[in-house]
Amino acid sequence: MSKDIKIKKGLDIKLVGEAEHTTENAIISNFYSIRPEDFHSIIPKLVAKEGARVKAGETLFYNKDNETMKFVSPVSGEVTEVQRGPRRRIDAIKITADKEQTYVDHGKFDLTSDAEKTKAHLLASGCWAFIKQRPYDVVAKADSTPKAIFVSGYASAPLAADLDFTLAGKEAELQAAVTALSKLTDGGVHVSIGSSKSPLANLQNVTTYNVSGPHPSGNVGTLINKVSPVNKGETVWTVNAQDLVIIGELLLTGKFNAERIIALAGSSVKKPRYFRTKLGSEIATMVYDNGVERDGNDRFISGNVLSGKRVQPDGYLDYYSNIISVIPEGNDYELFGWNKPVFDKVSNTRALTFSWLTPNKKYDLSTNMNGEHRNFVLTGNYEQVFPLDIYPMQILKACLYKDLDEMEALGMYEVAPEDFALTEFVCVSKQPHQQIIRAGLDLMLEEIG
Repeated sequence: MSKDIKIKKGLDIKLVGEAEHTTENAIISNFYSIRPEDFHSIIPKLVAKEGARVKAGETLFYNKDNETMKFVSPVSGEVTEVQRGPRRRIDAIKITADKEQTYVDHGKFDLTSDAEKTKAHLLASGCWAFIKQRPYDVVAKADSTPKAIFVSGYASAPLAADLDFTLAGKEAELQAAVTALSKLTDGGVHVSIGSSKSPLANLQNVTTYNVSGPHPSGNVGTLINKVSPVNKGETVWTVNAQDLVIIGELLLTGKFNAERIIALAGSSVKKPRYFRTKLGSEIATMVYDNGVERDGNDRFISGNVLSGKRVQPDGYLDYYSNIISVIPEGNDYELFGWNKPVFDKVSNTRALTFSWLTPNKKYDLSTNMNGEHRNFVLTGNYEQVFPLDIYPMQILKACLYKDLDEMEALGMYEVAPEDFALTEFVCVSKQPHQQIIRAGLDLMLEEIG
């Protein structure tokens, strides 16, 4: 039986270009790229050097601080390039895929195994990369034990992929994954859903929460805050809902199948819909056959429009995203835009904008910030869209002047940058909230660990 969590504070941003519920196979990508920067705080130690041939699920690199934590190739093929940055930092590993895919056989896993065997299997097979922890929003430390594990099965972000649609028919894999994860904690696995029709609704060994309300009701951080806030000395783990499918399939079949259903969405896409592809694939295999102009002035985002990562048109899907958003680039200037009534923009205030009169209208927004960076202005807007039991303005300022004691006291241990995406959106000061929080978390990780 599910429990109810209703969020009142927040803001739904309804945008043009939501993906239709049809799925196609993306054009098979010739190249795949794995970027270690997707795994925040991990120092990679390269195993597969240039020219090496790898199978899908074979180790590309491991974590220098924990050699048992492997990061694997999504496809079989040849490692054709290792891109390096300053001080020979590994920026990306590029793989030319085989026409016929071959897989490492990790063997079918016994789901009755104890926690240590389960943990060792996930580490060796590359599935540990899908498990993240709070505090710090980084790949989970394998030597820690979380007080609980959280999964958000409801996506409330603008244009987000419909998880009820992308997870349909994957109940067996989902059940296998949560059964294995439940062995790793005494606090249970907590899953949020948006409706009783969700494939996650009837799983065993989980506690289910029926969430409702405006965004960020679908954020896993909101679920954590309402169920079991993270205090100093505590750790919780989080897993994306679609990553459970990859984990579950590996446990059931022994194959690391990096397949993922991706939503291609946004007002610059003429035929927004879903594609079946693999982690690290070229986004060009999906966007240009769907009405996105090759010479258009558009922003390509791996992830949602609030917290996703900007990529180039010839870029690659990152490791954790299940959506590619394409919206107009807002590098135009609007004359007297601040001094006239506005009917085509979203706002949580009633000053000059009239979006509150049409709550169900969908907007065609660009990336234009409609203003410039300035000092913080006390408006109270942050609190209107921030449902966590935390003071957003105060924690942002504590991060800026690097007061670790104050950051701890204000609840820094349980937040992630995505939790501040909405406050950044409504910020009249145009402050980069997510960047500020990420820098604060990195400072705490370095100083406190």
